[in-house]
Amino acid sequence: MVGTVWLNELDWTEYETRVHSDAPVVMLPVGSLEQHGPHLPLCCDTVIPEQISARVAANIGGLVAPAIAYGYKSQPKSGGGEHFPGTTSLDGATLTATVRDLIRQMAHDGVRRFALFEGHYENAMFCIEGIDLALRELRGEGIDDLKILRVDYWDFTTPAMYDKAFPDGFPGWPLEHAGVMETSVMWALRPELVKIDRIPDNPPAEFPPYDTYPTDRSRIPSSGALSSAKAASREKGEFLVEGYVREITAGLREAFGIDEQSSRSAAE
Repeated sequence: MVGTVWLNELDWTEYETRVHSDAPVVMLPVGSLEQHGPHLPLCCDTVIPEQISARVAANIGGLVAPAIAYGYKSQPKSGGGEHFPGTTSLDGATLTATVRDLIRQMAHDGVRRFALFEGHYENAMFCIEGIDLALRELRGEGIDDLKILRVDYWDFTTPAMYDKAFPDGFPGWPLEHAGVMETSVMWALRPELVKIDRIPDNPPAEFPPYDTYPTDRSRIPSSGALSSAKAASREKGEFLVEGYVREITAGLREAFGIDEQSSRSAAE
């Protein structure tokens, strides 16, 4: 199993050898259990970063840790909100502590290069806080040579990818919840989980420039999709996945100073 990218498929001796001989980038997918309309599964935000990171890891000789499959609370303007059945979330402090603990534990094993792959829009600040706390605690223990990247995969969308996915105009990432991109990418990665005949065709949600507490549910589409995914296709998904893997691979190689030859050798 030494050639696998999945960290949890290694035994402890293989893991120790990989960490100390190859200095792999360890990738931690951070997702959520959140509704994505009637046509997509609750696991979208975990499956997408998990599968993209596995392909990137194969390109650079990295390892993929088991994903954090729960995320911070779904927000109305980017995920529909907490009231949809199945959306099961963590408090911010819990997610922060989980990220901190995992980085700290793996750093004690000798890991020095990390990449957090986020798949849930709402996780960002809590991942940042977890990274910051881990680095601060590890510096106090004399471990000060870590480098950590935080990757929102959608930030690697190129102009060509936007043109392919959204020829009629891009609604913005918050409103893309359960929309064209996520539906197309899931169609490419896990087609058996996409219910094509149940894709809703509601217009993009409209929200005021402020937040209301408790949540005003009247502005949230009853489908849970914040924009229509009718223009999604498996072809678009395959194009987008290929693009994300290519662009993120290049970004990690640059950030960590990884050349193609050394990453190929580590992967083998």
